[in-house]
Amino acid sequence: MTQRSVLVVLFDDVQSLDVTGPVEVFAGAAHCVGESDAYRIRTASLDGAPVRTTSGLTIVPDGSLADEPPPHTLVVPGGRGTRDPDPRLTDWLRANAAGPERLVSVCTGALLLAEAGLLDGLRVTTHWMVCDHLARSFPAVEVDPDPIYVRDGRVATSAGVTAGIDLALALVEEDLGRDVALTIARHLVVFLRRPGNQAQFSAQLAAQTAQREPLREVQQWITEHPGGDLSVEALAGRARLSPRHFARAFRSQTGSTPGRYVERVRLEHARRLLEDCADGVEEISRTCGYGTPEAMRRAFVKSLGTAPAEYRRRFRTQPAD
Repeated sequence: MTQRSVLVVLFDDVQSLDVTGPVEVFAGAAHCVGESDAYRIRTASLDGAPVRTTSGLTIVPDGSLADEPPPHTLVVPGGRGTRDPDPRLTDWLRANAAGPERLVSVCTGALLLAEAGLLDGLRVTTHWMVCDHLARSFPAVEVDPDPIYVRDGRVATSAGVTAGIDLALALVEEDLGRDVALTIARHLVVFLRRPGNQAQFSAQLAAQTAQREPLREVQQWITEHPGGDLSVEALAGRARLSPRHFARAFRSQTGSTPGRYVERVRLEHARRLLEDCADGVEEISRTCGYGTPEAMRRAFVKSLGTAPAEYRRRFRTQPAD
């Protein structure tokens, strides 16, 4: 194996977990297989001076960006410092982006890459709160607000904060294999690994919580009974509303139609079962309200671009019985 250099860019008001999350993953890989066979990790700021993070922690870099040779993987974290960045930082990114084999952003670090003109024509993601801002400010960039990370050629971008750990685990798996990445994930007590096309939010978080009690109860009922009768008529009956009034009120208060909300809940439940249990696809399809394996397959292909059996093969946490 060839040692890969990883350089993490530091700046004032950087988000500390955007830095330490990926660093812990790469460092864990180096410890797992031997530093000479994994990663050499360095951090650098514009002038080599310590930086203060958004949480008040101070990070002392290994050196100055100007003195660093081109790394294999360049990691650009996010944080409040990306809102009004030092022009010297974007100038350095623009001048040095061609060297690394992989260009990686965590959270709002995508704003720095976009400001440097490095994301034009690419599909990217970032923290859900700034996806609209990124799309409006840089119309040449294709912004996908849903996934937790996106790979487009040598450029990889991730959503908010902890998604940087998911992306780093994916890169380690790509470099060193699944067993190494699984070992690191277990050590960090995180999932190995949330697929990149997993939504940034669960269905419950993606939709707003309804203000009216009957609608909140319906949301909870859907979550607890994905295999039940979740038609608009049945849900409206639970809310003691007419179907038309229920559908209008549900969308107004949650930002999602009842049908779309049910789809997301069922898909999440099916994914968890495929990852964590040994039940067959046919049984899972019934449990989650799809009725037939073919209906579940269509839902998976539509939302995730892969069939349930292939999803299980890639993301099951332990071998199926």
